Amino acid sequence: MNNVSPNNLPLGTTPAFAGMHKWLQRGLIVCLSALVLEGAFTFPLLAIWYGWPELSLQEICTEFEKIRFSDESRECIYPYPLFAPAEGAGQKTAQDVWGVQPRPQYKAIEYRELIKRRDDRLTRQAEGETDSKY
Repeated sequence: MNNVSPNNLPLGTTPAFAGMHKWLQRGLIVCLSALVLEGAFTFPLLAIWYGWPELSLQEICTEFEKIRFSDESRECIYPYPLFAPAEGAGQKTAQDVWGVQPRPQYKAIEYRELIKRRDDRLTRQAEGETDSKY
C-alpha cells in the first residue's frame, strides 16, 4: 500500500499519516499562495477604485477622513505622529450608530466617487470665496 519507509519521513510523521501530511502541506501552500496574491492585488485595485491616478494616496485618505467623520475640515495626517492620540479621539461629528456592530450612516463609496466628492467640495469652496469677495 504505502511504500514509505520510516527513515525518510519528516520528524513526527508516522507512516500511517504520511499521505495525509503530504496533502495537508500541499493544501496549505496553495492557500498561503492565494493569500499572498490576494494581498498583492487588493491594495492597487482598491486605490484605482477610489480614484488613484487622479487623487494621490494622501488625498484619498483625506477624503475618507471627511466621509468617515462627517466633517469637511478633517485632513489625513501623514506620517502620523508616533505618540499622538488616536485619529478619532475627541471627534463628535461622526454620525454612526454605535453598538456591538457599528453601522455607518454614509452610503457605500462608488467607483471613483471620491474624485467627484472632492471636485464638488472644491467648487463649493471656490463659489464661497467668490461670493465673499464681492
